[in-house]
Amino acid sequence: MQLIQTDPDLSAYLAADEVIDHHHPVVRDTASRLAKSAADSYDYARSAFEFVRDAIPHSQDSGDPRVTWRASDVLALGTGICYAKAHALAALLRAEDIPTALCYQSFDVVHGLVAVRFRGSWHRQDPRGNKPGIDAQFSLDGERPAFVADPAAGECDHPELYAAPHPDVVRALRAASGLPELWATLPTALRAVTPVR
Repeated sequence: MQLIQTDPDLSAYLAADEVIDHHHPVVRDTASRLAKSAADSYDYARSAFEFVRDAIPHSQDSGDPRVTWRASDVLALGTGICYAKAHALAALLRAEDIPTALCYQSFDVVHGLVAVRFRGSWHRQDPRGNKPGIDAQFSLDGERPAFVADPAAGECDHPELYAAPHPDVVRALRAASGLPELWATLPTALRAVTPVR
């Protein structure tokens, strides 16, 4: 699958915003701690991925009813669904100047992951969190996501790479008072978004 940047300027994939708040002290402290033991940017990216995948439980797996959406809140509270964990990973990677995009898959609902730029191309990574039957791994040599889309079942990998989280995703996360409400309002499709120039 060819991934498509929604913004041709790579600096957009390093930017901070209200959701990917990599300027926040919680994000900076976590990034600094992870960077201390990293040999290079690839090693740091792998460590950040494994930290978000393994140290921050997916809310559905842990039964945590809290809904997080801002990267700093995901790291501070230690919980989030796929979108929130992708926001946290994007913030940690951007904090160390690694271009990172948000991307999505569609199943019964939309699933969120990230793409990192290494070796002159984008590589999707899925920090959802592993459990029996799910084995997502950091890889630049072939994707290892939590889920593989089956086009015959109406599932798909969206090729677009977003510099900012999709507004439908952010809207659902911010509006939900808890996990039960969020499950009832998760996006089942993504509206087309025109990149801001």
